[in-house]
Amino acid sequence: MFAGLAPARRRLLLAVLGVVVAALVTVGVVALVPRHAAVADQSRPGPVLLVPGYGGSTGSLQQLADRIGATGRDATVVSLPGDGTGDLRASAAVLGDAVRAAIRRTGASSVDVVGYSAGGIVARLWVADGGGAALARRVVTLGSPHHGTELADLAVSVAADPCPEACRQLAGDSDLLRRLNAGDETPAGPTWVSIWTTQDRTVTPPDSARLAGAVNLPVQSVCADASVDHGGLPRSPLVQAMVLAELGAGEPVALTPADCRRLRS
Repeated sequence: MFAGLAPARRRLLLAVLGVVVAALVTVGVVALVPRHAAVADQSRPGPVLLVPGYGGSTGSLQQLADRIGATGRDATVVSLPGDGTGDLRASAAVLGDAVRAAIRRTGASSVDVVGYSAGGIVARLWVADGGGAALARRVVTLGSPHHGTELADLAVSVAADPCPEACRQLAGDSDLLRRLNAGDETPAGPTWVSIWTTQDRTVTPPDSARLAGAVNLPVQSVCADASVDHGGLPRSPLVQAMVLAELGAGEPVALTPADCRRLRS
């Protein structure tokens, strides 16, 4: 095919074809790499953002934040708008602002997020729609109603209008949860952990906290005799130790009963 060309022109044409082939191979390789292949370095934990639940009480998480801070980590409890009873999507935007502030303050490349109760939904919204997939290393949720709670169902059915926006969004059939749980419940980017108690009487059924694709840890699967209700999750020394274990460097830890004594010591 190139026989009729002068040697110099043939060398030039072959060089151009070589460049084109190399470019096509590069494009093909890039096309095979998953869109979310770039994830946070699991070996480098950064600051921790703690997100309160419905009602927005920062005090409920301060003890846990202090324990995390005692390990040398930067730990901040996020103050949510509307006392945490407004649109959870607005709370997710506030979380995003807090994350960016923490990254500027510490110089870290990623953050860990601990979401208590409805705060876990806020964290998931931020990852799904607020750019969190590129900034979160790990998301740990505590007693979060990932698939709704019967209390919200009841509140909506009895008196939908007085039920605040977040209350309506936490009903099992809400548009927000239906969309959030469609497809992948744990999108690529951060690694995911869900911790809850089988004795929960606020998030019912307690199994609503189970998150497909996460390391799922009922407290009682680690310490069978643990007595922890929903409100006690962030204050329980055992649960705090579990959270600290899950926020460590490396991949999430699949805690077992063999870890119970160590976590309680």
